[in-house]
Amino acid sequence: MIVIIDYNLGNKASIQNMIHKIGYDAVITNTISIIEEASHIIIPGVGAYDEGMMQLQKLDLISIITHKVIEKKTPILGICLGFQLLCKNSEEGTIPGLGLLDAQFKKFPRTIDDSKLRSPHLGWNTVSNNSSQLLQKIEHPRFYFVHSYYGISNNTNYTIGETTYGIPFISLIEHANIFGVQFHPEKSHSNGKQLLHNFLQL
Repeated sequence: MIVIIDYNLGNKASIQNMIHKIGYDAVITNTISIIEEASHIIIPGVGAYDEGMMQLQKLDLISIITHKVIEKKTPILGICLGFQLLCKNSEEGTIPGLGLLDAQFKKFPRTIDDSKLRSPHLGWNTVSNNSSQLLQKIEHPRFYFVHSYYGISNNTNYTIGETTYGIPFISLIEHANIFGVQFHPEKSHSNGKQLLHNFLQL
């Protein structure tokens, strides 16, 4: 069973529709007993970091998510805000994240270096990493982004995908059964479909 976590934020239906298009069924839920049966878990994006963590706390979802990921080794994919929530913390808020990934998020400066690029980072951009499981069979890994915060990590055990927007930043992380992407596969057409298919094949 593929579970999309419903924590009152994010574009859950768009992800569900994309999953249906590639031939899978997914349920949107915050029911703990259903999450317990999940073969794959997706935490969607869109929204504010602190509000996301507060909703996970309010719905009593933190324990079941960490249990599934750490104890049961269930594959989990965090998308945009969902990626932030998998990590230790974010400058967007003050509440600690789930801490499943040793990474933090910082805010893009208003003007990035001398390039006249503006925050948020909005539109299509590329992701570089040929060894990524999520990027297999994607010839030109180009995805749709919309975000004002970027990930950093010094953990050398991670498979890292990078994107450059004035500065290089982490746009994809893989570590064991834990996956995070800063972009939106559900808005990225054929590349997004292939990435989700790769995740669901794990």
